[in-house]
Amino acid sequence: MTGGAARSEERVRILLVEDDDGDALLVEELLYDTDLPHTLTRCRTAADARRALGSEAVDCVLLDLHLPDASGVETVQAIQQDTHAAIIVLTGLDEPRAGVDALAAGAQDYLIKGKVEPDLMQRAVRYAVQRKQAERANAALQIGRLRAEENARLERGLLPEPLLTSAAVTASSRYFPGRAQALLGGDFLDVVQTDDGQVHAVIGDVSGHGPDAAALGVCLRIAWRALTLGGHRDQQLLRLLEQIHIAERAGSDLFTTCTLITLDPETTTLTLHLAGHHAPLLTTPEGTEEITAAHGIALGIAPGLGGWPATRLALPPRGALTAYTDGLIEGFAEGTGARLGVDGLLRIIDTIRTPDPGAHLDQLIARTRTLNAERHTDDLAVLRLDWNTSTTKQTAGTWRTTP
Repeated sequence: MTGGAARSEERVRILLVEDDDGDALLVEELLYDTDLPHTLTRCRTAADARRALGSEAVDCVLLDLHLPDASGVETVQAIQQDTHAAIIVLTGLDEPRAGVDALAAGAQDYLIKGKVEPDLMQRAVRYAVQRKQAERANAALQIGRLRAEENARLERGLLPEPLLTSAAVTASSRYFPGRAQALLGGDFLDVVQTDDGQVHAVIGDVSGHGPDAAALGVCLRIAWRALTLGGHRDQQLLRLLEQIHIAERAGSDLFTTCTLITLDPETTTLTLHLAGHHAPLLTTPEGTEEITAAHGIALGIAPGLGGWPATRLALPPRGALTAYTDGLIEGFAEGTGARLGVDGLLRIIDTIRTPDPGAHLDQLIARTRTLNAERHTDDLAVLRLDWNTSTTKQTAGTWRTTP
């Protein structure tokens, strides 16, 4: 049934839940006499109402508290499970407390049968719908605040401040969660410099997305920093990280890939351990290329198997090392339908001319994301270490996260 006043205003979709034909007719006539543009659907039982709410959009439910299959406040609670619509309870003259109890249970308003005029009906419906919309908006804002706070906590855990004391080495990083409004994913980064002058770095990727992966990433990152500062190195360090991974993971199917990097500024040498992860890229005055390195198995794939061989190489006096998670290269290349891959990444790097490490990462990521055009949405993390053994000016590392 459609309301009598035809106006350009959007119609309010009303569901009347009333088993008494006489009372239902009165409600229909009251609505017809208002200026409220509306559509009206009627159900006789709570079960019918719940089915209707599951199949059609409703703005307001006019709900009798005495139905064949539900009675009292429990009726409001049953209907609320299936709708975000405003609920106005219809009570009898001899039920002075029923309306108040219904409000406490979550209804937006109540009307007493036999004491309702068209103007009151119209105001009640309009205000109830507006109040419900305001409640939902406030709830969404609260969820947004909580998500932002949680993201901030995870960000601090996944992307700590680098601990660098040498003027010869700087660290830069960027981080993009894979999905809009998503929690930070399971990618993690860290850089520390130990008392012997060596710079240690890790980049890792916990399989999966969401809070479980992010929590495990935070745990592994913190464990790596503590173990590294405590003197653990190489395969021993990876074995301990795998034990922590297994103990802390939410499911047996989660695994973690990571790269351990040890850079000695004094001797300009590099040691790599790859656990199921991509080899880093080495940039020198001659250009950029992927390092040829020995590979080991990801953490958690075959617990206890071990086998993470070291790759050692001499470095030039000046250069950069770029380590990344697979979100950087698994996106699609423009117009080809193929993945970007390492070769495509190197082609992009060849076109970037800025000497600033942070700006270089920004341009690199912007190009890969533009080519991909959001067709692949994995998390993305990049870590870049720059060194210059003739540098005497102290500079700080920089992290950046883009949600």
